[in-house]
Amino acid sequence: MIVKMTRREFNSLPQEALYKACFEPLLLVYKSRVVEQITKNDSIIKEQFYKQLTNGQRALFVFQVYYDHASNSMVEFYWWSAYFMAQPKIWSAMKIGLQYFGDDAMLRLLEEIEEVLKRYNHPSSLEKFTVTREDLDNNRELLAFISPLYGKFDETAFLTIKIISEYVRNNQREFVQIED
Repeated sequence: MIVKMTRREFNSLPQEALYKACFEPLLLVYKSRVVEQITKNDSIIKEQFYKQLTNGQRALFVFQVYYDHASNSMVEFYWWSAYFMAQPKIWSAMKIGLQYFGDDAMLRLLEEIEEVLKRYNHPSSLEKFTVTREDLDNNRELLAFISPLYGKFDETAFLTIKIISEYVRNNQREFVQIED
């Protein structure tokens, strides 16, 4: 599922645009497979798709999906962090992906998020998932921990995107097939 582009496109795209150009085609393939396979188990579709990606694509994909959801607001950051953490394979894949890119700052932040969510007995599986977006309104103590983490996330994610973009630029074959 390597993205195809010309050398000129590859060289002229700014960092963040290159990052997105490598992510968006993967997302389209993923969504089309989910729609096609409605009768199949969703986790099987995800695993089959994920196995077809290179290590770099996996790391990019899982982080970007999380980022796209978690970056919208503090409430969304809280809910999506809990949701991803309730799926140990995905949470672990995101941490492994950040290690793959050498992004220690975001990895440490995810570990801080994990500590807070565990302290407040957030579920470790989707079967027990009862987290709501209103939880922060109902628990001021939890809000006091999540709020600075969200601020840190907002700052750190910018650097993460830059790190991933530079990795894509320097490891083109893992993401892009050049067609001249």
